Amino acid sequence: MPLSAESLAVLDVLQKNGVQPLTAFPPAEGRAYFNAVFATRPEDQEPVASVRELTIPVAGGEIRARLYAPKVGKLPVLVHYHGGGWVLMGLETHDGYCRQLANASGAAVIAVEYRKAPEFKAPVLAEDCFAALKWVIANAADLNVDTARLGVVGDSAGGNLAAAVTLMARDAGIPIKCQVLTYPAVDATLSAASIQENKQAPLLGEAEMKWFYGYYLDGASVDARHPLVSPLFASSHAGLPAAFVSTAEFDPLRDEGEAYAKQLAAAGVTVEAKRYNSVFHGFMLMSKIIPEGRQLLADQVAFLARQL
Repeated sequence: MPLSAESLAVLDVLQKNGVQPLTAFPPAEGRAYFNAVFATRPEDQEPVASVRELTIPVAGGEIRARLYAPKVGKLPVLVHYHGGGWVLMGLETHDGYCRQLANASGAAVIAVEYRKAPEFKAPVLAEDCFAALKWVIANAADLNVDTARLGVVGDSAGGNLAAAVTLMARDAGIPIKCQVLTYPAVDATLSAASIQENKQAPLLGEAEMKWFYGYYLDGASVDARHPLVSPLFASSHAGLPAAFVSTAEFDPLRDEGEAYAKQLAAAGVTVEAKRYNSVFHGFMLMSKIIPEGRQLLADQVAFLARQL
């Protein structure tokens, strides 16, 4: 199928506004630029009952987080890890999505601003994300969340980190009910067929993935096949939480995400997997224009209702 008219309209807007490629700037400059380009605009911020800024201690420092509570009372909780290639993006770029997810699901959403590459290499980012999960559990009473109904959510690099967190939590005996992985990066060897098929795809192609992995892995203490970098290569996927795995047709990460869903299912994990056709990587954040983004949220919420 070709790109949808709405997808093409988004690309036309980006081109007319002169939005630069993801690899156009060094990391620090790129963060400022893309945070400004993709930040949720005030008019697109759905009201939620409360929004609370948090600080979470991690090894050697602390990280920011934000709690979105859609109503008063003790709520199920979703710990959210944002995308951006382990280098870019943050709380502001995913603010709109987190608000929508909280309101639609009825769960509290805690968005985590993990430390980023190249200042921090793998597996520090995954360790930050796991530390945030444990902190949420330890502070459940203050946060007014029910960690017996706990899930993790992430897109792209955030999907990678969410998947890594489930592996760490399983091995530590920490129960997680479910994981929501949106076009996750789970194979740093970049060997899936869709890497080449979609090497020139809009926004994210093969060159961009190599750029991101270069900053994330060059000089790291782990290699591309380590399970906290490439969850696809974990020695076992048994005992992981139920998963909703979504992929996009015009995305270099499509095939590895679908392979991961099959790996989970083969290990006895409850899996729902869906490919969204005619769209490219990143469509989740473009739901104002791209209807598949709205359908994705509805599908995620339906899955969460079944699991939480």
